[in-house]
Amino acid sequence: MTTEYGGDHLNFQGAKFTGPFTAKKEYREHAPAPSALDALPARAVGFTGRDGELRALLDAFDPSASGAAPEAVVVAAVSGLGGIGKTALAVQAGHEACGKGWFPGGVLFLDLHGYDDEPVTADQALEALLRALGTEPEHIPARADERAALYRSALADRARERGPVLVLADNASSSAQVRPLLPGNAGHRLLVTSRHRLPQLGALLMPLDELTPQEAYDLLDRALRIAHPVDNRVAENSGAAANLAFLCGHLPLALQIAAALLVVDRNKPVEELAAELAASRDRLDPLDDGERSIRAAFDLSYKRLPPEQVRLLCLLSLAPGPDVSDEVVAALAGTDSPPIKALEALVRAHLVERGSGRRWWRLHDLVRAFGVAVVARDAGLVEEGEAARQRVLGFYHAWAGAADDWLRWLPGKPVPRRFGGRAEALAWLDEERAGLVAAVGWAEQSRYAGGAMQLAACLSEYLSWRRYFDDSVAVGQVVCGVARRAQDRQGEAVAWHNFGLALRGAGRLMEAVEAHTRALDLFRAVGDRRREAIVWDNLGSALRGAGRVVEAVEAHTRARDLGQAVGDRHREASAWDNLGSALRRAGRVVEAIEAHTRARDLHQAAGDRQGEGIAWSNLGSALQEAGRVAEAIEDHGKALEICREFEDWYRTGQVLNNLAFAHKSADRPAQARACLLQAADAYTQAGATAEADQARSWAEEQD
Repeated sequence: MTTEYGGDHLNFQGAKFTGPFTAKKEYREHAPAPSALDALPARAVGFTGRDGELRALLDAFDPSASGAAPEAVVVAAVSGLGGIGKTALAVQAGHEACGKGWFPGGVLFLDLHGYDDEPVTADQALEALLRALGTEPEHIPARADERAALYRSALADRARERGPVLVLADNASSSAQVRPLLPGNAGHRLLVTSRHRLPQLGALLMPLDELTPQEAYDLLDRALRIAHPVDNRVAENSGAAANLAFLCGHLPLALQIAAALLVVDRNKPVEELAAELAASRDRLDPLDDGERSIRAAFDLSYKRLPPEQVRLLCLLSLAPGPDVSDEVVAALAGTDSPPIKALEALVRAHLVERGSGRRWWRLHDLVRAFGVAVVARDAGLVEEGEAARQRVLGFYHAWAGAADDWLRWLPGKPVPRRFGGRAEALAWLDEERAGLVAAVGWAEQSRYAGGAMQLAACLSEYLSWRRYFDDSVAVGQVVCGVARRAQDRQGEAVAWHNFGLALRGAGRLMEAVEAHTRALDLFRAVGDRRREAIVWDNLGSALRGAGRVVEAVEAHTRARDLGQAVGDRHREASAWDNLGSALRRAGRVVEAIEAHTRARDLHQAAGDRQGEGIAWSNLGSALQEAGRVAEAIEDHGKALEICREFEDWYRTGQVLNNLAFAHKSADRPAQARACLLQAADAYTQAGATAEADQARSWAEEQD
């Protein structure tokens, strides 16, 4: 179990220095020094994880590896968020290094209290270290530079008499606080822990992340077993334990507190504590065992921030998604460009982390919860946070709308703005997807409902195109609820229709039929015949998927007739194509060929290349069923060309699958196998791993 050490004692060779700045008596050595292990704080009970970091520290301090070479590591600085386990790792490394006999001269340990109201100054630290090294108080100089020189001299004497010394300076807040403690030469080493990165020291920098899920699970299990060896609650409910570790952000201090709460109440199931954390409006409230709390740990860092960093941290806690881009940060802050200087300062303080890309940023889950709670307690920050979220919704709507225009664009229509083309629009949507979907969730609050609904409408085509059906379902649920509460019948009709598409994509066909039926009733009620035609067509597809083929044929026929009546050639073409698929399922192949041919011709006339490609593919499948294999192969080839043109990798995989079976029907096993392997690659590019595996399996059968 990892712990953060506190206290104000400095230990050297087993002698207690009672208080960091004063001594009650002189210390002189009259006997051989005890083991250096006696001078270090105790190892953290149940220490687990950090194997890689521990190995790196030991490798850096190994005298056989570094020797006296100029590039030898003299200083190592372990940094990280409060509660991440910096001190526990440093102490563990100190014990192991001393156990190997690397520091026969002893170990100096000093808590610098860098984040307290009155941190230890460098002068005070030098005075304490000199006394611990046996310097008479009256011989300690008043000037800082003279103290530092005497300190290095005393360390050199110690090296000649006993050997190198390890100095462990815990809880430093700045390089200035530590720089005078640099040991100089003679094989001494300085190990520093800090909540800040300290690049100015010329040290080996070791920033700590949260534990891995497995390490976090092990910490919980070990903590309970140390208290009660027969406590199997973690092992007996590994799923709940993993969820509890996740809710603790895999942060060692949070995990220790959670374990302590379980140890105190031995009848409390792990899942009950996890449920309490999940249900709490402020997740940090339950993470308090009476002596330790996550909020107190974070407060120490928060109180040192200047006002502009406080504001930015609070605004970032309100951001959508797990990480945010420079552009979203600028929208939150209400600036033309992101406040990079403040962001970098928060990164150095380990309150902000680098995100998924070069200019992306994220908060640890518990830091986010801390920031949200800070905002909630301040009326001014609440108002500013609401305005920030409105700015983000405005930014997202403008850019997602422009990207959606590219996805729906057809030749001959005005060229959309903002992006250089379809591929660039898709790339932006891919990068921002998590934030976009999360921002739609803000619609649950009435003040954001309008903007979030507009944003949701811009995402439906993209989420369907990329086959992010779980996201589509989540968005659909939110939007349907908002439209219903607003009594917006037109908006609710659109919401139910898009929700139906999402449900169909997710394989929830009967729910999709129900959603489309509700949309159909609402569009009829408001007299929107064009959208009614769209819903009839998609209802038919859901019915076809559910095996209700006769009803599907009727629905697609209605969609076709309505499309013709309102003069929507694109909708008419789509309905003809889907009608062909339903007719084929009904065994009416000749009629299906005619329907797909009509669809292809209409899409061509409208300049809809994507629709044309789908029609070519469906026509090829119908021709294959009719035994016209050569024509089928030709038509699938034309469909393949268009799918690749639009980088529609999922549909490319589908077409290649169909083409493979056409080749197989023509007794061309080599060509069939090649198509299936290409299909597997296309599915992989689309992220459809199950389909890719199936295509490879079929390819093996062709051998």
